[in-house]
Amino acid sequence: MTSIQVITSENRAECADILDQYFRLRHEIFVGERGWLDLKRPDEREVDAYDNDNAVYLIAIDGERVIGGLRLYPTLLPHMISESFPHLVKERGVLSGFTILECTRYFIVKDRRTGRTDCRLLAAFQQFCLEEGVTEVTAVVEMWWLPRWQQAGFKVRPLGLPTVIEGQPCIAASIQISQDSLDHVRGLAGLRGSCLVRDARISPILDRISHVAA
Repeated sequence: MTSIQVITSENRAECADILDQYFRLRHEIFVGERGWLDLKRPDEREVDAYDNDNAVYLIAIDGERVIGGLRLYPTLLPHMISESFPHLVKERGVLSGFTILECTRYFIVKDRRTGRTDCRLLAAFQQFCLEEGVTEVTAVVEMWWLPRWQQAGFKVRPLGLPTVIEGQPCIAASIQISQDSLDHVRGLAGLRGSCLVRDARISPILDRISHVAA
């Protein structure tokens, strides 16, 4: 059964092989499949400025194989929306706060996209954020993500108007973290309990954010 591993700077060394698979799959999917050629690297590992000690990864694993993942990052620090996509956010400006994270580099490998892996990763995402006291998560995504999230039971709020990026209409949006959303997506995933795996040594994420943002 698929498990979702939490990786932070505190257990990154022990999870080096998992992260290496994740970075290589990011390159395969975002460069190879989606054609984001600006991300292409000679070592075929898609790593950027936000893959640092402030990042938190939720990695979907089947056996020893990485089959999906995502990255969460504090919005109190310079992040992808504030640095690269502020023009996608209208009205109040870039959404940021102590309990607001940004989600980037979400993917599921091609051969697992028709099963329940996607819903299990989304359930682990809601559970992790709920347990950590995170209230909202922002992201820049292709427009087809909005109905997909809504089908998963997520409450989604657009932060601006669609804009074409890399040939696709994309939008900045916010996801509300809630028990209702977790319960709904767990049902879709066929989960009766948690599939989240967390090392006991990992400290609460909001404690880490308060430290780095001070």
